[in-house]
Amino acid sequence: MTVREGGLPAVRGLADPVALRGRVAPSRVLFGPHVTNLGVRRALSPRHVAYYARRAAGGAGVIVTETASVHGSDRPYERAPLAADCAPGWRAVVDACRPALVLAGLGHAGAQGSSAYDQQALWAPSRVADVASREVPMEMEQPEIDALVAGFATAAGLAVAAGCDGVEIDAGQHSLLRQFLSGLTNHRTDAYADRDRLLREVLAAVRSSIGDRHVLGLRLCCDELAPWAGITPDSAAATLTSACHDADYVVPVRGSGLSVWATRPDLHTPPGFNTVLCARIRNTAAGAHGCAEQRVVLQGSVVDPVAAQAALDDRVCDLVEMTRAQITEPDLVAHVRAGTPERIRPCTLSNQHSTVLDVRNPVVSDEAEPDAGHETDPVPAPDGPARDVLVVGGGPAGLEAARVLGAAGHRVRLVEAAPVVGGALLLAAAVTGRERMGLLVPWWTAELARLGVRVETGVRVSVDDLDTATGDGTAVLLATGSRPGPLAWTGDAPALAAAEFEAAVLAGSVDAALPPGPVVVHDPLGDWTGVGIAEQLAAAGRATVLVTPDPVAGTQLARTGDLAPANARLDRAGVVRALHSRLRHAGAGRARLEHVWTGQSRVVECAAVVDCGHRLPADELWRARPHLPRAGDCVAPRTVYEAVLEGRRAAVEAVLC
Repeated sequence: MTVREGGLPAVRGLADPVALRGRVAPSRVLFGPHVTNLGVRRALSPRHVAYYARRAAGGAGVIVTETASVHGSDRPYERAPLAADCAPGWRAVVDACRPALVLAGLGHAGAQGSSAYDQQALWAPSRVADVASREVPMEMEQPEIDALVAGFATAAGLAVAAGCDGVEIDAGQHSLLRQFLSGLTNHRTDAYADRDRLLREVLAAVRSSIGDRHVLGLRLCCDELAPWAGITPDSAAATLTSACHDADYVVPVRGSGLSVWATRPDLHTPPGFNTVLCARIRNTAAGAHGCAEQRVVLQGSVVDPVAAQAALDDRVCDLVEMTRAQITEPDLVAHVRAGTPERIRPCTLSNQHSTVLDVRNPVVSDEAEPDAGHETDPVPAPDGPARDVLVVGGGPAGLEAARVLGAAGHRVRLVEAAPVVGGALLLAAAVTGRERMGLLVPWWTAELARLGVRVETGVRVSVDDLDTATGDGTAVLLATGSRPGPLAWTGDAPALAAAEFEAAVLAGSVDAALPPGPVVVHDPLGDWTGVGIAEQLAAAGRATVLVTPDPVAGTQLARTGDLAPANARLDRAGVVRALHSRLRHAGAGRARLEHVWTGQSRVVECAAVVDCGHRLPADELWRARPHLPRAGDCVAPRTVYEAVLEGRRAAVEAVLC
């Protein structure tokens, strides 16, 4: 790879145009289909339009809209688009996103859908109960199969009539087409025992519907991670050779109903995990009759433009899907094009707000870019005459407030009591497997330096300091973070709050902080903290018991896709999980646990406790001067998302005071 001035790799090739079916995408970066919950009923909404337009304005070359169901038998989630209702939305997206190519995502979830909304039986190739819903679907007969094929063709025709440059067919993880391709779910003995047959029929019907001048893409599961019966890279290569000649590009993905986390896993999975699989599929396409001109797209937590460019240079792929990276940083391609890739906001891959297939119907967003998904009502910039502003606290809320204030031309001084900025985010990044969260801190630091924000660490601010600042006409914003809450158990066992434990991890002083012997991790929250700390302790050779009131450890990780992998990691690490349990007392080398349903007690060995309980606001300064705007944990301890969002809002409030 070439190197530009300053020693950074040259990545501008990522921003080069690429031809697809005679149409030209302005860059090789694809923004892939994903659940957004931005819809109104089953149609694309103005919020969809603004969401996609923002990524197109930032340089995305290909925009694939949220997958629309091609037949009324499919409604996998409440706001799932229905192709029959999407033509006006597709037309609006196309008009808003030029010069990017816009493709309509089309699919059917089959047995991985839901019968909760329309009270219809789920469609599937065979009567195999879905591993998630446990529902037994109906086995499709020829009339349903014919209706499905016709549904794909009709939906594709509607999309191109609305102005779309083409369509992308979903035969990926959550798709009926994958279920026909897989021995896990296709047990048929009729003509569709040829598992590639339905895919061939669908692609041929879609090509006939859209003609030769429009793009036909295919998202294809190439590894179900179930080699005993599922799709394997070998079988996927055979499918590509036999069934996919009509496709202009292929996106190889992985995962099945048995591994729902696998397609877009969280930050525990290294970025670029599909590189080897993609290279294999590209080599197959290059050697297959009728597929030589087929483009291949690398998908799989690709968030770094240097890594993306390396994949292009190494001929792993022809385009790169960077969906979550562009949710976090809409201007990713624009920064590459401008030669400023260091300004790209890092994507943490936490999935806390980008994965929204959830009964709560949350809107897609990102913890470092809360305007994502809210493009029609973003937080305004703190504009107005330039002012002196004092930001107290250098955690995520304070850092983001200082950044937006500096970007708006205000003269900003940020003070932090600790020796370094980062606050609780540094501690969160010290939890096993969550190191990527820490990437935001150096990004903020660099941005503040670029904007001329004055940062002072090791400085404690008093109420008198606040009064002096406001008396001089300086605007003040408080982002003073949080402190440990009271313990919910009794006893005199040595105890560390989670933040104190992670501070000891960063300092390399865990052995000094905790006495030798078994450790009880008290986890009343069920998020990533208790699970990660238990993993850390077990990896250090400590006998560890994770105590949770929930029926499964890390229950909140279901929202990020890490629940099953996290429990597998705990199993491998040898962590004992005390489920349905509360810690009541710890001392004298023992801990007494109480079952939340029966009240029955039991005792486990315990030399020390790491308490992962709730925290409270460190709001002493605000209570002394409650008229001052505040943000983040000093309002209520929550996640990075709320801290960043409130930092932006408080910045506006501060300069208006």
